[in-house]
Amino acid sequence: MDKALETLRTVFGYDDFRHHQRAVIDTVVAGGDGLVVMPTGGGKSLCYQIPSLLRDGVGIVVSPLIALMHDQVHALGQLGIAADFLNSTQSPEEQQRVWRALEAGELSLLYVAPERLMQAATFERLRRVRVALIAIDEAHCVSQWGHDFRRDYLNLHRLAEPFRGVPRVALTATATPRTRTDIISNLQLSDAHEWVAGFDRPNICYRVHVKTDARRQLADFLARYEGASGIVYALSRKKVESTAQWLSAKGFNALPYHAGLDAAVRADHQQRFLHEDGVVMCATIAFGMGIDKPDVRFVAHLDLPKSVEAYYQETGRAGRDGRPSEAFMVYGLQDVVRLRQMVDESEANDQHKRSERAKLDALLGWCESTQCRRRGLLAYFGDDLSQDCGNCDVCLTPPEVYDGSVEAQKLLSAIYRTGQRFGAAHVIDILLGKTTDKAVQHGHDTLSVFGLGADIAVNQWRSIVRQLIALGYISADAQRYGALVLNESCRALLRGEQALSLRKDIKAPRGGRRRGSSPAGDLQGPQAELFELLRGVRAILASENGVPAYVIFHDATLIQMAVAQPQTASEMLALNGIGQAKLERYGEAFLEVISDFANAAG
Repeated sequence: MDKALETLRTVFGYDDFRHHQRAVIDTVVAGGDGLVVMPTGGGKSLCYQIPSLLRDGVGIVVSPLIALMHDQVHALGQLGIAADFLNSTQSPEEQQRVWRALEAGELSLLYVAPERLMQAATFERLRRVRVALIAIDEAHCVSQWGHDFRRDYLNLHRLAEPFRGVPRVALTATATPRTRTDIISNLQLSDAHEWVAGFDRPNICYRVHVKTDARRQLADFLARYEGASGIVYALSRKKVESTAQWLSAKGFNALPYHAGLDAAVRADHQQRFLHEDGVVMCATIAFGMGIDKPDVRFVAHLDLPKSVEAYYQETGRAGRDGRPSEAFMVYGLQDVVRLRQMVDESEANDQHKRSERAKLDALLGWCESTQCRRRGLLAYFGDDLSQDCGNCDVCLTPPEVYDGSVEAQKLLSAIYRTGQRFGAAHVIDILLGKTTDKAVQHGHDTLSVFGLGADIAVNQWRSIVRQLIALGYISADAQRYGALVLNESCRALLRGEQALSLRKDIKAPRGGRRRGSSPAGDLQGPQAELFELLRGVRAILASENGVPAYVIFHDATLIQMAVAQPQTASEMLALNGIGQAKLERYGEAFLEVISDFANAAG
């Protein structure tokens, strides 16, 4: 057996490589550079962890988050791998301990933040250490066209010259072709191999609904995930806190997380999310990057994210274990106006603002699409799905489509005749024939379009507005508080020279547990009972070792145990996710539970 495969099986407990893992590992072990794009849960970390074990020296892993470093180091320790980190949470004495171990050649992996790595003292000291490789995790942070650009990453190109001959590998789950080009250029990976494993996460069901009553819609959704771990994203800190309080009052184990909270509170809430079962984290985008918790069953968005990339990255935190999971989102026109305003008011240059507006438009277009969600999502990243997925709201409940040409003409006329100076609410009021103070003040109650759309419900008009924005016929001018303006492309539509198909909105389903949403998945009867006993043992071991439960074993591994019911160490070692070190640490405790259960069953 070759060394890479032997390491995979004996250390990590997996039978074979996935995606492009083998090609990446062989290239890096041989000293080559690379860019790796793999979906969340696809095994990116093995692409640098195994080469770090096979090459002489220590693997340096550039990681953007302290919490991620801690989790990775704890997980590697459970596998018997010598790993550590350098960051601001450590005392001078602790940092010196790490340096002594590093200089003595005792570490296989060292995690460090980019700003710490590029400090002169750290940089020079590392040059005196034998370095096996340099891995740049969350590499989309390098790109100004990525969704989470961080300036600290821009200095990482300076690693090329002093560490000449040391392989460098950049890794991310989310990168469009433009972002990938930017990563390679900014890191000076000119001769790098490039592996793109695809972006599909087939276990995630995508559901997108128009925002009517966001809290009721969220409550109906969460009723299907009782006792499950998940994340609820909102745009503002205030909304995060109020949502967490509201969910707590309804009996959920909900916690808030945003950048405005005290650092100690944020750390405590993150640890609870990682260590406890059934925690619902209500958060801004400040939470989530690098979260390794595998059993997140859902990610819900109460507001529209900033881009398709951000949406994909955030929803990708669900279902890392490969089991059925769900991405749920509600959105409205006000989300678009608010996000456009944030872009326009930012200090970015005009080119970057144009890019951000285009990204937002692409996301809105995807939300309003009548095509398979997954196909549209993958196409954005240059990936292709040959057929509809059957696991999104569009596939499961196809939207009804109708000829909306006349309705579109009425709306466009109302926008034009009111001077392209008013938001959707006022334009719709004019179409409905509402004699409001604003309508009378501006004389709009005398227009020919006044009351022209009274036969159509207000929610349908709102839907038509969103769809025409998504299709590029009109825009919501954020600088004028969302005023609707006509785009050049609407001329043919307004003149009746072009037909237009529109979709009817579908209400989100209510109630009912989703298949596979419980920790035990589809297990029933004695197998489900044994699974719960195994979870109990895992919880005790996790507490004793001060690590999250999934660091001991994933739920997927416990499900295998409950089904296979191994009786010997060799039978247990044959299960996925159980390597030699974990077998020696924990095998006896789990085998004892399985044996007692079998004896009790007769």
